[in-house]
Amino acid sequence: MGNCFRKKQSTNKHSSEIAPSSSSFDNLSTKKPLVYLHGDSSNSATHYLRFALQYKPIILRFIPTDTTSFTLRFDSAAGEAVSGSAETLIRFVELKFPVPAIVRSERTAFEEVVLRMVELQHRSVMWHMERVARWGKDMATRGGREVFDPKVGTPRMEVVKLGKSYGNLLEVLLEHAQMEERILFPLLDAADPGMCRCVNEEHARDLPIMNGIKEDIKSIGVMVTGTSTHQEALCSLSARLNTLLDNCRDHFNEEEINLFPLLEAAELTEEKLRKTVERCIDVMQRTHSHFFSFFIQGLLPHEAIQYLDLMMTCVNKERVSSMLHLLVE
Repeated sequence: MGNCFRKKQSTNKHSSEIAPSSSSFDNLSTKKPLVYLHGDSSNSATHYLRFALQYKPIILRFIPTDTTSFTLRFDSAAGEAVSGSAETLIRFVELKFPVPAIVRSERTAFEEVVLRMVELQHRSVMWHMERVARWGKDMATRGGREVFDPKVGTPRMEVVKLGKSYGNLLEVLLEHAQMEERILFPLLDAADPGMCRCVNEEHARDLPIMNGIKEDIKSIGVMVTGTSTHQEALCSLSARLNTLLDNCRDHFNEEEINLFPLLEAAELTEEKLRKTVERCIDVMQRTHSHFFSFFIQGLLPHEAIQYLDLMMTCVNKERVSSMLHLLVE
C-alpha cells in the first residue's frame, strides 16, 4: 500500500488491488488464447456471458451480431468453435478452463433465495472491510512513509484512495443495513415481535464508528506526513477499522446462523420471496447501480455468478439488463 514515483522492484500486486479471484490465476500460464464471442449486444444474456467469461484465462473479443444464439470461436490453427445458448457456452468454457470455477453444482432452493442474497452481500462487504483494515494497518505500520508503489502515489494520494475505497464500502454497508431494517426485520418481527431488537441495536451501535472512520480519514489527509500526530492518527484509524471489522463479522454471523434462516419458518410463497428480493434491491438502489462493480469485486467468481443468477430469477428484466451492462461496459 505504499507510494513513490521510483521504479518498482517487484511486480506483485498491492493488496488493495487484488480481488478474491486473483489468486486463482497465480499458477496459470501467462499465455492466454484469443477468443471471439459473437452475440446480440442488446441482449442481457450477452452481458451475462461476457461478464462470466472475464473470469477465465482467455483474451475475450466481442463481435456484435443480430442473432439470438451465441458463437464462441478460438483464434487458433484448429479454429475451434461452439454455438448455442449462453448456458451451453458457459458449460463448454467451464470444461475447457475449469479454473477459476464460475459454476457450482449445488443449486439454491427457492425458499433460500433471500438468505443466500444476504449471505453473498455479507461476503462482499467482509472482503472489502478486510481489505480496508489491512490497508489501514499497513499505513499505520509504516507511519505514513512511502514505499515503492507509484500506482498508489504519495502518502497524501494514498489517503485519498483509502478514503474513496472506504466511502464506497460505507455506501454499500449503509444501504445493506437499511434494507434489513425496512424489509427483512419487519418480516421476522411480524411472526415474532421483538425478534430483531438485538441486531437493530447493533446497527445503531456501529453507525458512530462508521461515520467516525470517514472523518478520521479526512483529518489524516490534511495532516503533515511523518509527524507524531500523523502517526498517532494512523494507529487510531487502524484500531477503529479493526473494531468495525470485528463487529461486522460477529453481526453477520449472528444474522446468518440465528436469524435469517427463520425466514423459512415464515412460510413465504414463491411470489412473496421474489417480491421480497426485488424490494431489497429497491432499497439498495445505489449498490446495484453506481457501486455495483465495486460490490461484485468482493465476490469469488462462482459467488458473483450466483448473485447474478438470483437477480435474474427475482428482479425484472430491465433492471437486470442495466446491472449486467454496468459490469461489461
